[in-house]
Amino acid sequence: MRRAASELSYRQKSALLLMLLGPSRAALVMQHLPEEYIEALSLEMARLGKVHPDQKMQVITDFHELAMAQDILSEGGLDAARQVLEQAFGNDKAKDIIGRIVEAMKVVPFDFLKNADPSQVLSIIQDEHPQTIALILAYLPLQSASMILTKLPTELRAEVAGRVAMMDQTPPEVINRIEKVLEKKVASLVTSEMTQAGGPKALVEMLHSVDRSTERVILDGLAESHPELAEAVKNMMFVFEDIVQLDDRAIQAILKEVDMKDLATSLKGVSKEVQEKVFRNMSERAVGMLKEEMEYMGPTRLKVVEDSQQRIVNIIRKLEEAGEITVARGSEEDVLV
Repeated sequence: MRRAASELSYRQKSALLLMLLGPSRAALVMQHLPEEYIEALSLEMARLGKVHPDQKMQVITDFHELAMAQDILSEGGLDAARQVLEQAFGNDKAKDIIGRIVEAMKVVPFDFLKNADPSQVLSIIQDEHPQTIALILAYLPLQSASMILTKLPTELRAEVAGRVAMMDQTPPEVINRIEKVLEKKVASLVTSEMTQAGGPKALVEMLHSVDRSTERVILDGLAESHPELAEAVKNMMFVFEDIVQLDDRAIQAILKEVDMKDLATSLKGVSKEVQEKVFRNMSERAVGMLKEEMEYMGPTRLKVVEDSQQRIVNIIRKLEEAGEITVARGSEEDVLV
């Protein structure tokens, strides 16, 4: 069942809004954000599954209303904003908008768990210290916290309940430390279904439009906190067929590093354009030997072909990281320098 826009966290709404702006405009926005915001929003974009048109429209509407209201707030304060909004939208709508602004300005601990499935949250926190579990439950919505509490082992349930009752103030640095640990655990639960729905693809499209420094900040951040997700994004950024976009000098550098059997396997089933791009950068004798190898192999399983192609793509990435070739990104004019 799809979630309404009102059930998305503010971070999720921000990620969705960036996606709706399109890669080029979103990239311009990202360039003005602090690194920690870039990493957080990139992760949310990669997690996003399929989005219903109603959700998209609601996020756009919410953003427009909040942006307008915040402009008024900055000029005349809360009372002035309330008066203008009441005239524009009526009392009830104005109250709702003001409430959402105030709520958005609050930093709510464990906000990323608010809409998570209680059973998933339980699997994440059940091995934590009772005091940690109590702290998390204290900030979760009442219904979710109750469901999780009832599913805890009997002895642990009583201890956690007692700690919730006796809880007072918790230092912000303690909450921040626990949040970081839990966010990493939550990221590991991103299902393959969500991934296939197009989250990472949307992030890849944006990365193709940003400058290199921003791209590296995002990928390095993801690699440190969510290595599997970072690897999936990297694999989607350059596919084997993209070699037709490379300069001949890059192709020649790549061919020096490639196993010829892998090359023969990788070229089976690809377009004539890809094959010709490779053949043009080999000697006539080498091309003849390569074609003989391809014919000798006969029919080859798709998985074998894809594995060979991925090994060559990995070589291309290593050469790029070493500075030996440069694959253009975004608005760069030259494909290779």
